[in-house]
Amino acid sequence: MAGVTGPDRPHHGGALLRRLTLRDAVVIGLGSMIGAGVFSAFAPAAAAAGGWLLVGLALAGAVAFCNATSSAQLAAQYPTSGGTYVYGRERLGHWAGFAAGWCFVVGKTASAAAMALTFATAVAPEAWVKPVAVAVVIALTAVALAGITRTALVTRVLVVVALLALAVVVVIGATHTAGAPTPVTAEPVATPLGVLQSAGLLFFAFAGYARIATLGEEVVDPARTIPRAVTTALAGALVVYAVVALVLLHALGPAGTAATPAPLSAVADLAGGPWSVVVRTGAAAASLGALLAVVTGIGRTAFAMARERDLPHALAAVHPRTGVPHRVQLLLGAVVCVLVLVTDLRGAIGASAFGVLLYYAVANAAAWSQDREHRRYPRALAVAGVAGCVLLVVTLPPASVLAGVVVLGVGLVARLVTTAVRGRSGAAPRGRDRAGGDRAGGDRAGGDRPGGDRSGGDRSTRRGGGAHGPRGHGG
Repeated sequence: MAGVTGPDRPHHGGALLRRLTLRDAVVIGLGSMIGAGVFSAFAPAAAAAGGWLLVGLALAGAVAFCNATSSAQLAAQYPTSGGTYVYGRERLGHWAGFAAGWCFVVGKTASAAAMALTFATAVAPEAWVKPVAVAVVIALTAVALAGITRTALVTRVLVVVALLALAVVVVIGATHTAGAPTPVTAEPVATPLGVLQSAGLLFFAFAGYARIATLGEEVVDPARTIPRAVTTALAGALVVYAVVALVLLHALGPAGTAATPAPLSAVADLAGGPWSVVVRTGAAAASLGALLAVVTGIGRTAFAMARERDLPHALAAVHPRTGVPHRVQLLLGAVVCVLVLVTDLRGAIGASAFGVLLYYAVANAAAWSQDREHRRYPRALAVAGVAGCVLLVVTLPPASVLAGVVVLGVGLVARLVTTAVRGRSGAAPRGRDRAGGDRAGGDRAGGDRPGGDRSGGDRSTRRGGGAHGPRGHGG
């Protein structure tokens, strides 16, 4: 069953038991995708693409499919609890692994800010959105410090709640319309650049599919199950998103969808009564669960990088009682709070897409380098994935691209300096990779490497990290 989670999840010799079936993995993948993104990404995407919103969604889905096949192919060859931080190091060298890990941390930190803002938008009046978002980040950081995260059962419940809310939106949107746009909400002008930008923003709603690829040590027959689960979950999410997009365009039109930060709630308002409360409850539940998963997941990723000295080693400290990397968790919680205060929902989604798309660009490049015996999909998909990720990155809102480039550059320069300092001091590397550089050491069986990106998740923090750090991770 997928419900075996928590501090006492059984494992043998540092390896996790293979319990998850194809159905379990598909549910986890859907739970990772159908979260905050579907409630928040359509408004900025409609502002960019106008009536071409469905084209942007199709492009986002196509890039996500390429990324999913590459991630699944890599996970089949490397069935450990990890992600592109591991794949990049194995296939492309240490710097590629670092770039993927750093982009993951940057992208998912911005994603956490977007999820907090989505939650606050659903439950608080406009004037209180930012204070409520900061408060929920602080609260969930405290929960993460206690070693608590989502279980598989909670994931199933949240998926059901989100789908029920979406079902309400679909029924109301199919039978109600908001009428013609007013001059204040004139139709957005669609351009090719705007369509590409909308695809990049909508990718935020897909990013969780690679969560399945991090379950390599827990699924039955991972070489067969993971590829099928990834593509099945992605197809299911794409169908749900397409139906939601059609309903939004029918009920609100492109202008109405773009004019509100919560277009799904706006559709529910058309019917009056309690339906808006139902949809807002679904949005709040989905975003809150996703935020908890992401907050814990970023901490495990940053911990793994700190342990490998890709980040300051002082951040690799683990609390002796909870097994949580408390220093890095506190630092990341503070950074997310700052992001909530200085950016809006569109900016947070754009920054998240920047980091996560580059993360998957590394995954596609790593998949392209695989030998024929490990290749399950044509190399053309990996090439298309790299090209698609880069294209969507450069067409994101300029402010998101500029901020992302600066933060990525800071990380690369910082690592270059620390590597040079270690070289002069004669510090021994933790291992060697294929290209002769540092390679990730430590416990490969432990699940403390970066996971998939996600709008939700279900891994649990496991206690007793000991010298190897926490067992839990998320993505």
